[in-house]
Amino acid sequence: VMARIAAPGAEVDAGRVRGGLGVRARSEATAGWSLQVSDSGAVVAPARTGLDRTATVRADDPRLARLLDRALDDLDALLVTEPGHDDPFTAAGAPWFLTLFGRDSLWAATLLLPFDTRIAAGTLATLARVQGTRTDPATGEQPGKIAHERRRRAGRHEGGMVLPPLYYGTIDATPLWICLLRDAWRWGMPEERVRDLLPNLHAALGWVRDHADRDGDGFAEYLDESGHGLANQGWKDSGDSVRDASGRIADGPVALVEVQGYLHEAALAGAELLEAFGDGDPAPWRAFAAELAARFRERFWTRDADGAFPALALDGAKKPVDSLTSNIGHLLGTGILDDAESDEVGRRLLAPDMASGYGLRTMSSRAGGYSPLSSLCGWVGPHDTAGVVRGLVRSGQTDRAVALGAGLLAAADGFDRRLPELFAGYGADEVASPVPYPASCRPQAWSAAAAAGLVTALLGLDVDVPAGTVTLRPPRPGPLGAVAVAGLPVAGGRLDVRIDAAGDVVSATVPDGMRLTTDTSRSTRR
Repeated sequence: VMARIAAPGAEVDAGRVRGGLGVRARSEATAGWSLQVSDSGAVVAPARTGLDRTATVRADDPRLARLLDRALDDLDALLVTEPGHDDPFTAAGAPWFLTLFGRDSLWAATLLLPFDTRIAAGTLATLARVQGTRTDPATGEQPGKIAHERRRRAGRHEGGMVLPPLYYGTIDATPLWICLLRDAWRWGMPEERVRDLLPNLHAALGWVRDHADRDGDGFAEYLDESGHGLANQGWKDSGDSVRDASGRIADGPVALVEVQGYLHEAALAGAELLEAFGDGDPAPWRAFAAELAARFRERFWTRDADGAFPALALDGAKKPVDSLTSNIGHLLGTGILDDAESDEVGRRLLAPDMASGYGLRTMSSRAGGYSPLSSLCGWVGPHDTAGVVRGLVRSGQTDRAVALGAGLLAAADGFDRRLPELFAGYGADEVASPVPYPASCRPQAWSAAAAAGLVTALLGLDVDVPAGTVTLRPPRPGPLGAVAVAGLPVAGGRLDVRIDAAGDVVSATVPDGMRLTTDTSRSTRR
């Protein structure tokens, strides 16, 4: 790293600027300095283009527009690219994660699809360039696997954990990459860019087939083979985050519940793309998904006093890790649950032990391992809440989605409209304002992108450009009053929507060639 400071009229020594400034009475004087930095070893650089900011959002509740404006400003500031490339993606967050993180960048791009598909295209292409090609236990690399994080040098952490500069210790980034490729295509990512990534799609599906299931039991699981990597390789990656209802930490290998949902959706998404582009046989992947759903139904469901729900994971002995967690919300919309199961999951997540009033707790407040301030067993993650909101919308539970998402608006009031990476799980009935976690990144890309996810939920919006359809399923009544969205980029045109306080679509203008469907059979489940 090279830095040069210029300060005319001042002394510059070892990075310090010293000088005087004389100011006569009733007069003005100006002094200034400039700093130039060049970094030949950087793994990311500022993106050359910013977010598409043409869309505007207004609601009777002014908090929505204020949160979204701040979020898009933060996401603009977090946009980066690899040196020598023009593909924009979001760095995960500041200050700790200002670099490429596979899972984080994929989730942020997914939530941002209604506002700018270019971020998805850039994220997909960037991760494709470092997709795994060989088997290396030291880095977690496997053929077809999508990377977890990239830094300029190895990272050394407490407890002897050492993460290499390019690290692949993630169980979910690969299926999430496949799902984003399909979703971005549906939202209008140019077909030629999708086609360019089809070889990477085949490689990612190959990882799902050949490497995700370590022991042949039909589920994807992880285990750190290096001895110095992440013990847990889902988004809840602290060493003690996978606990049963009594609080016992599970032994590995661990098969996380949401990962099975991601794999199910990825298999169907891959089949859809292979069929649409005439680039392979989709039938084996549809069979893979059907078989996985059947196994999942047999092995993952457990019970407590309130009824049945999917366990957090299967442990190394293939026993259910029977705590109730937010992870199960990520099954919604993946197709691995039937309608009755989706409804039951939605009901459990909206109960007071999970829904804090400021968002979704990562673990039920009634679980033995729950703590509102410790690890990932009780905190609220805005991106986690937004992901579950998205799943509720996709499974037809729009009213539950916006009821849960409204908690993020209440939380944002306590953080000057900038949602952090995580905050404590204390409920709105316990504290007047959400309790911050000091080491949380702020801004954090996927937390900021949660605001875009709220807008999508309030519209009940789904877009399928290849099919030529725009679908609106707004909740009734509108939880924030009337909502007006103008200028969402769709299919080379713009989408304008106005919804009144009753939840009725007052007007909607869609681009030429697109058909509008307004679903009047909206969910009223609470």
